[in-house]
Amino acid sequence: MPRSRRAGRVRGSLLATALLALALLATALLGAAPDGSGETISLSGNGPGRRLDVTLTQVVDPASPAGPEPSGTGRLVATRFRLENTGTAVYQDSPAPAAHLLDTAGQRFTGDDVPTTAGPVFLETVTLDPGGTAEGFITFRLPADAEPAAVQFALDTGLADDVGQWSLPLP
Repeated sequence: MPRSRRAGRVRGSLLATALLALALLATALLGAAPDGSGETISLSGNGPGRRLDVTLTQVVDPASPAGPEPSGTGRLVATRFRLENTGTAVYQDSPAPAAHLLDTAGQRFTGDDVPTTAGPVFLETVTLDPGGTAEGFITFRLPADAEPAAVQFALDTGLADDVGQWSLPLP
């Protein structure tokens, strides 16, 4: 399995997007599509003592909205994450904008906290003392024909240099 298709960390969002594009091209040519969910990635934030173990535990595609249908969306994809504060500082952040879904065409979709029947979303702001954990869903709005390829997560509302990436199975 090519290294770029395994769950892991990627430094910098531009580098992450470029590596994903190369990995997707290799996957399309070779036909490999491993599932990276369930793997825990340890991520650092931009401040001292800011560290999380982040695990992608479930992907629901398509996800059904829990309320009225959102307008202008082809479909919803819900991703469940487990966050554990392994640092020495209090983690206080918004998980939804910290996550991005990338499709096979290289488009990037930012997470949202749209409720779905898949399960509860994260609170708008999650606060975790060192050793604390939280679980919740982050939802993405995608065009109906988009094919999810990977999910990324970074601390500091997605702006930290340390980016976790999980490959998704391709249809």
